[in-house]
Amino acid sequence: MPIDPSSVLLTDRVAVVTGGGSGIGRGIARGFAAFGARVAVWEQNSDTATAAGDEVGGLGLPTDVRDSGQVDAALERTVAELGPVSILVNNAGGVFNSPLLETSENGWDALYRSNLKHVILCTQRVARVMVEYGIRGSIMSVTSIEGVRAAPGYAAYAAAKAGVINYTKTAALELAPHGIRVNALAPDITLTEGMAQVAPPGAEKQFGFTVPMGRAGHVDEMAGAAVFLASDLSSYVTGQTIHVDGGTHAASGWYHHPETGAYSLGPTGT
Repeated sequence: MPIDPSSVLLTDRVAVVTGGGSGIGRGIARGFAAFGARVAVWEQNSDTATAAGDEVGGLGLPTDVRDSGQVDAALERTVAELGPVSILVNNAGGVFNSPLLETSENGWDALYRSNLKHVILCTQRVARVMVEYGIRGSIMSVTSIEGVRAAPGYAAYAAAKAGVINYTKTAALELAPHGIRVNALAPDITLTEGMAQVAPPGAEKQFGFTVPMGRAGHVDEMAGAAVFLASDLSSYVTGQTIHVDGGTHAASGWYHHPETGAYSLGPTGT
């Protein structure tokens, strides 16, 4: 079947974006709406959930996606008001510094629940709806470059993000017979509201040295990759993790030397 420009459209498809009240999730929600989807934002913060839902002309549902009861309730309302879900983005997550020798059981559990448990809950619940309605759908999870590299001080977070990547592969195989594709997006440095608040002065210039493309990413660039994975343009793509990171995963430690601009490996440039 020849490719057609309309293959990228999401017209009248129902999409759920978790953690879509701000940052990457909100950018993805906007992107989906721009390409014709009816969007439900599941977001723990009631104010940002409502604002994001209004912005995309869809639903903003205050939802703690770590809680199965709230996930079930949000899904029931989404189906009732927008229709059966055919696109899911597991974007919710959180991180805090947690050195290995100091990590408590509660800290580990909190990071697991914030970054992996909800992926399992939402994927399972939404996939059941897709199977029930005979929908060929697309599920994607936002992981991180930290899921494929060491992250000193963030072992629990990195382990959870690595779990997302492997869960994506297994879920892709189990759901393929139902026509449901499962993929992941792995960002690195992305200019979100949260990063803007904590980044020190001059950080954007520093990002230019770290990222091969010479700058930080934008949430709309993550949205572009998400639209691709949600649309028929990616109809044969499943079980993959796409690194939307300006090349940092490929760089594997190479960076632009701040004085010469040439690629260097490590502090000595060797």
